Amino acid sequence: MLTLTDYYADWCEPCKWLEPILEELKKHFGDRIIIQKVNIDENAADAAALHILSVPTLILRRDGKEIWRKRGFDIAPKMINEIESSLS
Repeated sequence: MLTLTDYYADWCEPCKWLEPILEELKKHFGDRIIIQKVNIDENAADAAALHILSVPTLILRRDGKEIWRKRGFDIAPKMINEIESSLS
């Protein structure tokens, strides 16, 4: 199973800009991917263990193993291409 985790903070303006892009990713990938969100302020120990130094940070995992990571974000088509490339 593929899981895309968005590590974010409520005070982070770029994290808010990412929302519509995550919606596009959900539409594109459908049930091939689970998208979840983790607030780094509420889960500081987890964020530190994963070396998340800036938000937003996206981590794609296959069966729990990290296969792709991105700090910040890009336009939806480019992110779709990056994720598709990681899947092949």
